[in-house]
Order: sequence, then structure tokens, then C-alpha cells
Amino acid sequence: MSPITIGLVGFDGVTASHLSLPADAFAAAALEDGFGGRIPCYKLSIIGLTTRPFRAESGVIFHPQSSLDSAPCLDTILIAGGSGARRREIWEPLAEWILSRSYETPRIASICTGIYALAATGLLDGREVTTHWRAVRELMRRHPSLRVDHKRRLIKDGPFYTSTGLTAGVDLAVALIEADYGKQVALSVNQELMLYLAPQELPNESSLKAAEDDRPICRFGELVAWIMRNLHENLTVEILARQAGMCPAHFTRAFKSVFGNTPGEFVENIRLHEARRRLSSRGKTVRSVAASVGFTNPRAFRRAFERRFGAGADVYLHGEEAGGRHLRPKLAAAGRG
Repeated sequence: MSPITIGLVGFDGVTASHLSLPADAFAAAALEDGFGGRIPCYKLSIIGLTTRPFRAESGVIFHPQSSLDSAPCLDTILIAGGSGARRREIWEPLAEWILSRSYETPRIASICTGIYALAATGLLDGREVTTHWRAVRELMRRHPSLRVDHKRRLIKDGPFYTSTGLTAGVDLAVALIEADYGKQVALSVNQELMLYLAPQELPNESSLKAAEDDRPICRFGELVAWIMRNLHENLTVEILARQAGMCPAHFTRAFKSVFGNTPGEFVENIRLHEARRRLSSRGKTVRSVAASVGFTNPRAFRRAFERRFGAGADVYLHGEEAGGRHLRPKLAAAGRG
């Protein structure tokens, strides 16, 4: 599994927590390999305007791994905020660089006043965004086409994320982790960093052990509900494993130990049973039902359906599953044939 590459962009006058907190969150995101090890989900790179160290507002010194000119290809660009982001000599070159990378970068995000550089590209024009409430008036003066809602902590509009607040960096990171790897990995990051636990809510050793023992069953229960909502999607083992927060090999072993069959067999079984239910609805066709549960090939659907239920899909079409008033005659006719 190749980790997702994240570029954290800083500069003189950056807010240190806008770099350090997301970095800690991304570093905590990992998949279980089934042997007690962890597979990192992300590869991080601190990027500066140049390769020279830059100083945060607090005095913390950051040593970038690359400059704007030498930055690697990235899956996500994250622009930190801070007083320096208001200065033209910082936001202007950042905006030019973001624009040059926008067509090859699937996702671009800003934290608080980091939006100054992102907005200057024009990529946010007409989009919903958020930022720190103190920056709203100046931001609107510079970019009147933005739809700013500073009361929302995090806004996603298309491939762009904007966020606000002192802890906006970690909030944003967890949101991106959940989008990439699902709820389980995001929850594990929350637990690892103890983001939402008050002192009286700290878990004791026995509760941690119980949670550890029940983890596969709990996460598979949530996974089944997710599968039901996404039957029309391409549900490969890799996608299911990512949703469950596990590496594919470990996921397949754990899944089979819980359900008794492979993830592929399980998904096909759910799809076929749901297809049988949907075939009883008026106005449906075999082709439309097949597509709605994830079969792109109607012939493959018909073969799988007949293999599973011993009768063709046409036999069940528009039958009334609850009382079987339409279904029984069709099955009887099929038996005579």
C-alpha cells in the first residue's frame, strides 16, 4: 500500500500548531498489518518558500524538507495560517505555486488565514469557505466573490477544504483521514491523540482491553452497514479494508474468521439478496436492479442470481416478497418449464 502524500506548507510568521498538530494526526494514522505492526497511511513533507528554516509566530524554528520549487508530487496540499500569510511577499508566491500545482493535486486545504494564499489563486471564487472571524472583513474586501461563513469550523467545497480556529489543523487532518481511510482510522487517531477525552473520561486498563478484543467485530458491524449504503460502488477488498482501517491481507483473514467467508463472497451475497428484494418493486428492470447493486454486467448478474437462488432474476421481477402473491405463480411456472 502506498501512503498518501501530504505537503504541509509553512513560512515566516506561521502559527506553529497549524503545522505540528496536523503532522501529529497524520503520523498517528496507520493500518493494522495483523502481526502487531502498523502501516503508515501518510507520507508528510514540510515545505517552505525556500529551503531555509522559517520561524513561527511563537519563535519555533521549522526546517523544511523542500522548497516550493523542489516539492514532490503531492496528493494533498495544506496551507497553514498565521500573521505571515497576510504579507504579499508570502501569499503571492504561494498563490502562484498553488495554481501551478492545482491541476495535478487532488485536494488543497487551508487553515485559518492560510486562505489568503489559496483565495488569491481564484480557485475559490464563488465557493463556500471559512476562516478566522477576525480575518473575514479583510478577506471579503480582497475577494468579494467568496461565500464566507466564519461560524463553521470546517467547509469542503469541491476539492477545497477551509478551516478555522486554533485547533483547526487537527480538525482538518482528522476530516481528511476519515475521507481517505474511513471512520475507524479517524477514531483511532482521536484515541491515539486523546483529542476529545476529558480527564474523567480517561479509559482504564480493563476497558481498553475489552475495546481491543471487540474491535474487529465492532468495526465489521459498522462496515456491513456501510456496504449496504454503497452496494452500487466498486467494493474491492482494498476499499473495504481501508474503510475498516486494516491492511488488505489482515482484513481478509479477520473478516473470514468473523463471517466464515471471504469479503468478496459476502458482498456478492448481500448484493444478490438486496437485488431480489428490489426486483419486487414496480417499474424496475433486471438491468436497472443489477446496476443499482453493483453489477455492471447484466449477464454476470443473471448467472450469479440463478446460481444463488436456483431461478432466474426474471422470475422474481415485480413479485411481492412479503406475501408472495405474484412470486409463487411465477416460481410454479418456472418449475413446470
